[in-house]
Amino acid sequence: MTPYPDSDPAAGPLPEAVDGPQDAPGSRQETGATCPDSATPPPLDQPGGTPHPPATSAGSAATAASLLELALTELQGRRADLLAEIAGLEQQRDRIRQEIGAHAIGQSELIANRVKGFQSYLVGALQDLAAAAEQAELVVAPLVVQPSPLDQAATAAEAVSAPAVAGQFSQDDDLIRGALARYGGQPDFYADPWKLRRTLEPAGAALLEEWFLNQGGRGAQPSGGSRNRNVLVAAAAIAVLGELYGDRFQTLVLAGQPERLGEWRRGLQDCLGLEREDFGPTSGIVLFERAEALIERADRLEERGELPFIVVDAGEAAVAVPVLQFPLWLAFAATPGEIASEEDLY
Repeated sequence: MTPYPDSDPAAGPLPEAVDGPQDAPGSRQETGATCPDSATPPPLDQPGGTPHPPATSAGSAATAASLLELALTELQGRRADLLAEIAGLEQQRDRIRQEIGAHAIGQSELIANRVKGFQSYLVGALQDLAAAAEQAELVVAPLVVQPSPLDQAATAAEAVSAPAVAGQFSQDDDLIRGALARYGGQPDFYADPWKLRRTLEPAGAALLEEWFLNQGGRGAQPSGGSRNRNVLVAAAAIAVLGELYGDRFQTLVLAGQPERLGEWRRGLQDCLGLEREDFGPTSGIVLFERAEALIERADRLEERGELPFIVVDAGEAAVAVPVLQFPLWLAFAATPGEIASEEDLY
C-alpha cells in the first residue's frame, strides 16, 4: 500500500492490512498503539530520538577564557625561548667578528688598504723626484785620484817599456832622415825581410818626412797617383818604424775591396821581402775590409801594450772617426782622377 499523503516520511510505511476484521477504535487505545499521523518523529541528529540537554552560557564563557589563557601562556613561553635563542646567536656573531678581526685573514683588507696608501705615497714621491731631477742642473764634478807610490812605479816602468808615439819623433829626426835618404839610393834586392828593397822616390821621402816630423805620425797625405806608389811609401814607413820599435808594433791595412787588399799584399811582399806567413792576425801585417774589425784589432793591441800602425787605402771615401784616436795612422787622400779610375775599375 502507499503511505498516507499527510504522513511524515521519516515515520516509515504503514503496516499492510491483513485479512480479518479490523479492531475498533476503542480497542486500539487500550493496547497503547498510536496512529502514524499523531506520532512525533525523533530529531535527525539524535539517534533513538533522545535529545541532549542544552549547555549553559556561563560554562561556555569559562571554558573559552581558560583556553585563551592557556594559549597566551604558551605563546609567551615560546616568545621567551625565541628571545633567548636570538640573544645567544647575537653573542656568537659578536664572538665570530672578534675572531675574524684578530685573524690574519680578517686583517687582509686592512693590509691591502695600507699597501694601497703606501703605493700612492710612493708614486707621488717618484713624480716629485722626477720633476726635481728635470729642473736640477747636473754638473759632472772632476774626479781627482792621487796614485799611490806603487802605481807611480808601475806607470814609470810602463813608460820605459812602451814605444814612443806621436809627438816623440822629433827626438829621432836624425835616424828618420838618414833612413829616408838611404832608401832614395840604389835598391837593395837582397836586404833582410822587413827592410825596404825598392828605391823611394824623392816625393815619397818628402811625404814621409812631413808625416813623421811635422804630423807626429798621425794624419793624411796626398796619394801618389797609384796604389803601387802608395804601397811603396807605406813600406818605407814600416821599415822606419821597424828600426824604431822592432817587433813591438803591427801594421793594419784597410782597403774595402778584396782586389785592393790583394794589391797591397803583393806590393808589400815585393817591397819588404815578405812571405805569405807574414800576413795574418799573429803576424806583422793584417789586412781588413771593414773598419770595425780593424778598430777592434787595434784596441786589442793597445791592451797588450803593442802599437798599431793603421794604413788607409786611397779608395776609402772617408776615415772612420775611431781611427783618429790611435797614435799611428796614415791615410792616403785620392785625387779626383784616381777616384774616377777606381770607380771604373771596381
